[in-house]
Formats: sequence, structure tokens, C-alpha cells
Amino acid sequence: MLRALALAALLALPTQLLPAQADPLKRVRIGATPGPHAQILEAVKPVAEKHGLDLRILEFSDYVIPNEALSAGELEANSFQHEPFLENQRADRGYKIVSVATTVNFPLGIYSRRHKSFDAVPNGGTVAIQNDPTNGGRSLLLLQDNGIIKLKAGTGLKPTVADIVENPRKLRFIEVEAAQTPRVLDDVDAAAINGNYATPAGFKPSDAILKEDPKGPYVNVIAVREVDKDEPWVKALVESYRTPEIRAFIDKTFGGTVLASW
Repeated sequence: MLRALALAALLALPTQLLPAQADPLKRVRIGATPGPHAQILEAVKPVAEKHGLDLRILEFSDYVIPNEALSAGELEANSFQHEPFLENQRADRGYKIVSVATTVNFPLGIYSRRHKSFDAVPNGGTVAIQNDPTNGGRSLLLLQDNGIIKLKAGTGLKPTVADIVENPRKLRFIEVEAAQTPRVLDDVDAAAINGNYATPAGFKPSDAILKEDPKGPYVNVIAVREVDKDEPWVKALVESYRTPEIRAFIDKTFGGTVLASW
């Protein structure tokens, strides 16, 4: 009887006096490559929760599947690629995916276990580069910038080995998946390694025998499906990432191997 009276009294309370129910968090599945991208997102996760997001981080070991999964609706966003790579994926695969914010830059380096400088790489030496057009092209441009090869004019940001018009040292180029470049170092004279793979492999920028200028076009981005770009959760995700506390986390954790873009 007392329980029934208490329930009746509760139902009689004005709606504004009832305890408020918290809105459920918006689930956002976001893809990333292992290493710094995923580590940064783990730091973003509690910040995103304050913005109403339940960030679910899924790791992918290559550069292709995260965009495929995003396009197919298996992810809401991804954070692993720079804009030239995304542009190439859109052109080649027809993805309706867009960048909504820049995140971090990983200056590209060429590393070697055999040589202390690139001058020590012998004529006919082997150099591993990435087998995707944007990252492989980025590595070739780095070599051209250092006077080691010359590329055909007009190739833009995506030159290939076929575009090399001068190679006085007769270097041999081996193309492998970007994630595999640190693993082939024992088998080649040098390898071009993206920063997000160099760091987990134990390399610092100072270990590189050639190093890219970090102020280039290769800043990484958060990408979403085009139809979602104006959704409130996208704005919340970007605001959660691009905060002073995440910048401080990046600076402290990576010591200059990863550079915040904001």
C-alpha cells in the first residue's frame, strides 16, 4: 500500500521536477592505423565523451581497408591518411569521402641499418619505397629534392618509378606496402618509412639519413562520408581532437616525431 502511494505521488510531480535522464552518447566508430594515430585517438576518447560521443577505435594494419570500411558504413570516420592519399582513393575508387579537419603530420624519412648517410649507399643499391602512388611518390620527391634522382616534369605529387628520367647511381627501387617498409630494412640499403610506422619500429626523426621538410602537403586528416560532413557529431569529433590538451599529449608523447597541425 505504501509503495503504491509513493508511486502515485511520484507520478503526480510536475515533469520539470523529475530527475533528468542523460542523453545517450552518440556511437562513433573511427578507424586508425596502429601506433600514433590510434594512441592519439585513445587520448581523444575521454574528451569526446564530454562532447556526447562514444568513440570506438578500430585499428587497421594497412592504408586501404579503413576507407573501404568507411565507405561501406562500417565506420563513421577514420583518421590515418593525408589529403593527397584521400584524393587518390576518391579518384581511383569513387569513394564519397571527405576531409573535415587536419590532424597531425608525420615527416617522412629514409632510414638505413647499413649506412650512416645516403652518400654511403652504393651505386646499384636497393631502396624500398611504398607501393601506393601518394606515399611512393612522396618518397621519390624526397630523393629528387636531395639531388639523387630526377623525375619527369609535370608528375605532381604522385610520380612513380617509371617517371624517373635520371638515376646516375643506378639505384634499384623495391615497392612494398607502407606498413612493411620497416620490416625490409635488413634486406635493402635504405627504406622510406612514414612517421606513423617509423615510431613504433623504434626510429626517431634524427635517425633518418634523409628527412622531409615537415611543412608540406602531407598533413593527415579526419575523414567522414560526404553525407555526414555537416552532422553535429562530426563537429563534436573535430572539436574533441583539436584541443590544447591533445596537442600537449602529442608533444609530450612523441617528442617531435608527430606534429600537431593546429
